[in-house]
Amino acid sequence: MLKRIIAIFVFLVLIQPANALCFNSSENAVKKVMFSQIKYANAGDFDRFISTYDKKYVNADGFDLDVYSKLVKDVWSTYSNIKYGLKIKDISVNADEAVVKVTEYTNAALEISKNYKGELKSESDSIYYLRKTDGKWKVYSDSVVDETTSMLYGEAKNLDITLKVPNVIEPDTEYTASLEFQTPKDMVAIASITSDMVEYPQKQSKEVYRAMPEDNILERLFTSNNEKHNEYIVASIGLTQTDVCDLSIKMSLTGFGYVVKRVNVVSKPKESANEQKK
Repeated sequence: MLKRIIAIFVFLVLIQPANALCFNSSENAVKKVMFSQIKYANAGDFDRFISTYDKKYVNADGFDLDVYSKLVKDVWSTYSNIKYGLKIKDISVNADEAVVKVTEYTNAALEISKNYKGELKSESDSIYYLRKTDGKWKVYSDSVVDETTSMLYGEAKNLDITLKVPNVIEPDTEYTASLEFQTPKDMVAIASITSDMVEYPQKQSKEVYRAMPEDNILERLFTSNNEKHNEYIVASIGLTQTDVCDLSIKMSLTGFGYVVKRVNVVSKPKESANEQKK
């Protein structure tokens, strides 16, 4: 009996590291896919980047692989010097399925002219869903939980800008977006806030600029769409400086830019008949 117990104990000791090794191997393989995406994106290697996605890929915005590929090409052709970063926060592997929670970063120098140099910055919290098929891990879907992007030029780069929106809202529901920043001394600030549905190709709403209120907070009320689209709230900012010379007034643009935040439009799950009776 004692020998049998010892044999079972030895078997368990040997098998546990083997299982752990298997799990770690899968986890490392998933990590490799995620970091390879960053490597290929920073190298501008489109074919290898797209090869990390499953052919049946569809993300939470409803973009399939064909649409997503066009979107990536558009971004890379517009911002050829864009750089990407990734921080993995959590990985869950279950057999041939994996869920990866990450924070992603993007950065790029922008220049319209020598007088208007700018910077693009973006940070997002996302969830990637991977599936192992024919021995290879591929991304078959992903969703963006929270996302903020800014493109600021000139004096606008020095602003401490806050754009507040709800991360999640139900369809056909009113919500408020508020923009706040301190106008630099001796400058005049104008701004607008618009709402655009997340779609491809992207359609932009007409901007209506207003002078920033004395309390430095501009607000707008929106109603979320009822078409199963997520939304972008876009805050546009302009800074001008007034020069008076020989009784003439000259207005000059000293800075401008955009801050974009995502609003996910999600319906509440329907309650079952039993839950409704409670």
